[in-house]
Amino acid sequence: MNSVVIGARPKTVAVVDYGMGNLRSVSQAVLHAAQGSGVEVVWARSPEEVMAADRVVLPGQGGMRDCMRELHDSGMLAAVLHAAANKPLMGVCVGMQMLLDHSDEQDTACLGLIPGNVVKFELEGQLQPDGSRYKVPQMGWNQVYRNNHGAAPHPMWGDVPDGSYFYFVHSFYVQPSDARHSVGETDYGSRFSSVIARDNIFATQFHPEKSAEHGLSLYRNFLHWNP
Repeated sequence: MNSVVIGARPKTVAVVDYGMGNLRSVSQAVLHAAQGSGVEVVWARSPEEVMAADRVVLPGQGGMRDCMRELHDSGMLAAVLHAAANKPLMGVCVGMQMLLDHSDEQDTACLGLIPGNVVKFELEGQLQPDGSRYKVPQMGWNQVYRNNHGAAPHPMWGDVPDGSYFYFVHSFYVQPSDARHSVGETDYGSRFSSVIARDNIFATQFHPEKSAEHGLSLYRNFLHWNP
């Protein structure tokens, strides 16, 4: 006999609102990616909404010390740490940098979920291939190359072509202690980790919500990723 589930709760993805980040554009992009998927998108303004969600997007924008303070003061810290231990979590921009141990930006302790540090671009005097000077922050489109470590690409990449362009705005970048946690790299003065992952965590330095179809593909892949 086939069983019927009455009143089953729809799957949900929570975009964490702790007062720092481009929440509207992130939420709109995730909503767009979720159309027809059966996944409900929640703009989470309370820890309870984050705890109840099946997967979580952690955005971030602004200074690292401000972001860490607001995450704590908003009451969201424990819920985000719970998500990082129990469900798929996607970090975006400063939301990615917060996952590491420490940031040189204002000498700030971070969440310690992925070993490593956040450092500033030091590009004074270096010239780009077209002869212009490198600018900090890096602002604009740049390519991201998969870092597979001799294995299959991370499943979050899905059908996103290697070397695709994504939109960046940042002065600091991550240096994971374990190279295996770097699953995407970008060249800006030198090669740096622009995508990191560990277990159920995946995070990007670039803004998928500002990166046209490839960015939407990443959000779409996140809705169905089962780490």
